[in-house]
Amino acid sequence: MEVLEEKEEEEQTEEQLKALEISDNLQDVETKVSVEQVCVPSDVPDFDWSSIDTSQLPSSYKTNSLKEKKLLHIADHFLQQYTHLCPDRKPLFLHPVNECGVEKFVSTTVRPTLLPYTELYHWDGCASFVSDYLTMEPLKSPITPPSSLYSPTTILKYQKGNCFDFSVLLCSMLIGAGYDAYCVHGYATHEMCSLDETLKLCPLLRKPQEVPQEGMKKKSNKYRVKPPPNLQSKFELQQEAKKVAETEATQKNKEREEEKVTEVEKPKRDPLYGLRVHAWVLVLSGKREVPETFFINPFTGNSHSTMDEHFLGIESVWNHRNYWVNMQGCWNGCKDLVFDLGDAIRWEIMLSGSNKPLQLLPDAEEEKELSDRDTDDVQEKEEEDMSFDMPPSWVAPVQISPREFETRCSQGRKVILYKKAKLEKWAPYLNGNGLVKRLTVYADLDCTEVVEVREWFKNREDMLDMREVNKQTQLTTEYFSPGHLLGLKAHTYTSLEPETERTMEFYDEARVDGLQKRVENDNEMTEYFVGRDDFLHVRHMEFGKRGKKIHLASTRTDINSRPIVQIKECFHRNLEKPADEDVAERIFLITEETIHLTYQLKDKYITASKKDFFKAADRDRKGNEIIMTPEMCITYQAGSSEKDKKLFHLYKALQQLTEEEKQLKQQVWQSEAEVLNILKIRENEETAVKLTVSIYNTERNEKRRQQYEAMKNTVEDELLGQEEQDLDYLAPFLIQIGHRKKMTKGQALRVRDDCLTDLKHHLIDKANIIQARFEKAVEELQKKDQWFQENHSQLSAEEEDDFLTCCSEIAFRIHILALRLNREKQTAPQKYLALEEKLRKDPRLAEHLGHA
Repeated sequence: MEVLEEKEEEEQTEEQLKALEISDNLQDVETKVSVEQVCVPSDVPDFDWSSIDTSQLPSSYKTNSLKEKKLLHIADHFLQQYTHLCPDRKPLFLHPVNECGVEKFVSTTVRPTLLPYTELYHWDGCASFVSDYLTMEPLKSPITPPSSLYSPTTILKYQKGNCFDFSVLLCSMLIGAGYDAYCVHGYATHEMCSLDETLKLCPLLRKPQEVPQEGMKKKSNKYRVKPPPNLQSKFELQQEAKKVAETEATQKNKEREEEKVTEVEKPKRDPLYGLRVHAWVLVLSGKREVPETFFINPFTGNSHSTMDEHFLGIESVWNHRNYWVNMQGCWNGCKDLVFDLGDAIRWEIMLSGSNKPLQLLPDAEEEKELSDRDTDDVQEKEEEDMSFDMPPSWVAPVQISPREFETRCSQGRKVILYKKAKLEKWAPYLNGNGLVKRLTVYADLDCTEVVEVREWFKNREDMLDMREVNKQTQLTTEYFSPGHLLGLKAHTYTSLEPETERTMEFYDEARVDGLQKRVENDNEMTEYFVGRDDFLHVRHMEFGKRGKKIHLASTRTDINSRPIVQIKECFHRNLEKPADEDVAERIFLITEETIHLTYQLKDKYITASKKDFFKAADRDRKGNEIIMTPEMCITYQAGSSEKDKKLFHLYKALQQLTEEEKQLKQQVWQSEAEVLNILKIRENEETAVKLTVSIYNTERNEKRRQQYEAMKNTVEDELLGQEEQDLDYLAPFLIQIGHRKKMTKGQALRVRDDCLTDLKHHLIDKANIIQARFEKAVEELQKKDQWFQENHSQLSAEEEDDFLTCCSEIAFRIHILALRLNREKQTAPQKYLALEEKLRKDPRLAEHLGHA
C-alpha cells in the first residue's frame, strides 16, 4: 500500500471531499432501500442450494491445505490494510464459502480448462455456451456480493448460478483456451444485472455499421486545364434540391417520432443506479491476437467495449494467479479506466511476488527484457522472501459430455425476449424438422402483431439452412447449404403452386448449364447464367395464356405447356470475334415468326449492327420451294452503307437460327419441367422431413448402431466358441466321482471305461443315423422309379424333366451318404484308439493308466 501514501496531499484532500459527498448520498439511498426491502423479480423458480449432495465431492472441497490457509491469512491481512486506507469503499470479494461451507480464495476457484470441442477454442463460442447452458439466478441482495461462490463443476451439474458463478466458469474456459481473461467484481445497470433485454434490439436484427469512405483530397495545382462549362439545367437542379429538402424533412420527422418513441420506451429511473453489484469477464489485448481489451457479459455472451455506459464501476479483478484492486476513480463509469494491471498506482496487487501482466508491444517487451536482465539477479534475492505463489485450484477438472454440449439449454429450449422480438433456441434433433432457432419480429412492444419470422435449421437432409417468412406480404424465402439434390441455393415464393411469382437461386458451379438464378411469374420467366462458353448471361421468355391450368403432379413437357410468345437472349462480348459478327442480343418472336439480331457495339460507335429476319413457309401452295428474297432480311451495318454481300449467306444464317429456335423451345420446356420438379420435391421434403446423423454418432445413427451390435455379437460368438473348445472333455465323468484331485486306480479305470464307452455309443449312433438316412433315400428312389414305370405313357416332357431332376438329386444324396457311412466305418476304430491314447497320457489318469 506504499503507492497510496506517495500521492500528493492536495489531490488526496480533493478526492476525500468528493468521496465524502458521494458516500453520504449512497448511504441515504441504502437506508431507503433497506426500508423498502429490495427484491429482484425473477421468473426462475428458487432453487434450494442447501439440498445439494456434497458427500461425493473430493476432499479438496471440504478442507484447506496449508498453503490455502496461509493464503487466507494473507487475504485477511490485505483486507485489513485496505479497509484502513480506504474506509469509504465497499468490502472486497476475497474468500466466500463454497458448497461445502469452506472458505476458499476466489482465485483458487478459477480452474483453467480446455474442453475438446472446436467451438470452445474461441471466446465467442465459450461465452455463447455458458449463456445458453446456465440459467440465471439473481443475487439475494442486489447491492452486495454473494456470501458463497460454488465450484464450476457444481454449477455445471445443476445448470444454475448467479453472475459470479457465470463469470468464474467463463473465465476458466477462456484461460484454458489461451486468453488473458479475468473475473470482474463491479457495478452495472439494472438491465444488465437482471438480464432484461426487452428494451434492446436483437443482435440478429442489427445492421452492420457502414464505414464512411473518406474521399481522396485532390492536390491543388497552379497550372490546370480550365474545366468545361456546366451544361446542366438549372430547373433540374432546382427540382432535385426540392426533392432533397422534402426527403430531409421527412427524415427529420421520422427522427422526431423515433425520439418520442425512445423517450416513452426509456427505462424508469433506478433508485439503485450505481449500486447494483455485477460480475463479468475482462479480456485483455495481446494473447490470442486480441487487438483491443473488451468486456464479456456472461449472462448474454455478448462482447462490450470498455467504454460501454452499462458498466458503472470496478472494485476488483482476479484470475487463477493473482488478485488486483482498482484504485482509479469511477466517476465516469469504466470509460476512463486504464487496464494496465502492472501499473501499481492504478491497480493494487495482493501477491506482489506473483506474475504481473504487462501490456506492452512486442518491441517494447524485447527492450524491457534486455534492460531488466542486469537487475534480475539483484531483485531475485529480495523477492524470494516477499513472494508467495497462488496455490493450485481446489476445483475438480471441468468435464462436459458430448450430449450435454449438444443439448446446451436447460431441457433443450431457451427463450429470450428483446425489443419487439422473441428469440427461441432448441437443441439439435429436439425438433423433428431440425429447427434449432427461431426469431419472431413484432410490430408493437406488447408482441402481439407478428411482422416476420426467421427460422434456422440444422442436420436437414434437404440442406435447408434458413427460412424467412414475411407475415404481411406472405413472402417466404428459403436458403439452402451447398449439397442440395438440384443445386438449390435460395427460393423465394408466396405459394408452392406452379406459375406463380417466385425466384430460385442456384449454386452455378454445381450445374452444367451455369444457371445462377431463375425468376418466374404467371406469364414470364427470366434465367441468369454465369461462366458459359457461349457467353450467354440472360434468357428471357414470355408466355401466352391457355385454357387449362397445369397441376403440380404433371411434369410432362409436351402436355398442356404454355405457348411461347417470345424468347430473348443476351450475350457478353466475345473478344475472339469481330464486333459485327458477335451477337449481343437476339429475340425470337415465335407468334410473329420474326428474329431480331443485335450485334456488339464497335469501338467509337454509338449504334450497333442489326439484322431482322422474317420467316416464310418452306414451300408454297403448289409445293415449290420458296427462294430467299431480299425482303426477308433487313440489315443495318454500323459504319457502312453497303448491304450484305450475298443472299446465300443470309439463307444459311436463317436456317441455323430456325434450328436454334427449335432447340430453344425444348430448353424452355425443360426449364418449366424443372420448376415443376423442384416444387414437387420441395413439397415432398416438407411433408416428410428427414434428418442426417453422423456415422460417428452411434446413439442416433440406428444403422450404425445395428452394425456395431452385429459386430459385437459376432465377436462374442467367436469367444464363446473358443471357450467351448477349451472345455474339459472329462468333466461329465469326473462329476460322478466328485471332482477329486487325486483318484484311486479303480476310479481312474472307471473314468476311462465310461469315456471310451460313451465314445463307442456316439460313433455307433452316428453310423446308425447315416445308415437310416441312406436306406430312406434308397426307398424314396425306388418309389419314384415305380411311379415312373406306371405313369410313363401319361407324362409330358416337362414332367419327365422334373422326374429326372428329382432322381438325380436323390441319387446324389445316396452317393454322399454312402461315402459318409464308409468313412465313419473306417475312422471309428482310429478315433477310439486316439481317445484311448489321450486318456493314457492325461496327467490326471497317467499315474494309474501308464502301465495298464
